[in-house]
Amino acid sequence: MCTTVHGPLHEDLAELYRALAGPVAVVAISHAQRAAAPDIPVAAVIHHGLEAAAFPVGDGTGDERGDYVLFVGRMSPDKGAHRAVEVARRAGRRILLAAKMREPAEQAYFADQVRPLLGPDAVYLGEVEHQQKLQLLAGARAVLFPIRWNEPFGMVLLEAMACGTPVLAFPEGAVPEVIDHGRTGFLCQDEDDMVRWLARIDEIDRGQCRQAVEGYFSTTRMVADHVALYERLLS
Repeated sequence: MCTTVHGPLHEDLAELYRALAGPVAVVAISHAQRAAAPDIPVAAVIHHGLEAAAFPVGDGTGDERGDYVLFVGRMSPDKGAHRAVEVARRAGRRILLAAKMREPAEQAYFADQVRPLLGPDAVYLGEVEHQQKLQLLAGARAVLFPIRWNEPFGMVLLEAMACGTPVLAFPEGAVPEVIDHGRTGFLCQDEDDMVRWLARIDEIDRGQCRQAVEGYFSTTRMVADHVALYERLLS
């Protein structure tokens, strides 16, 4: 048996995988995820991949709403929608937010920290369906990812790059394993740093972002990594 861990390895989940590891081959989705519980035996670290052909390539000039940067994620302090709005505003950029907000904690965070920041230059779109999300990603000048937690991976990073859109992110969790600083986006230490790098976003070649998903972060590589692991386990 082989199983992939998709959540953070802490507390109860870590105890579960400590009990399973050995008879069960455990796959981690990033080195950052694995580092949270280094005593758990891991058979392989296999990064996610995407089929780039399923994502539209945009030029970052926006849509009928005009030029914008984008935040996509849960309404959570860890994800940092409020930080994204503040960075965009300080940089003189319009921001659109597409975020899940179903749980009471998400609704409370939105009411307390995000809604007071909204205005003509910061618009909450709600939780958008997949095709609309792809169009938003393709049209964005950049995606802002100001997380403050040990995120195991972050699929929106790949989705943005597949659309040719660079990402500005804090180097938390698996982010440094996904974003190539200066090539597919910028790793920013804090909000001040993100404001500075956002002013230089046009230095990023959007074609390089797409190529990262056509290359290492492709489903072809991901599948090959899994097949290699299965063959090793069977032998």
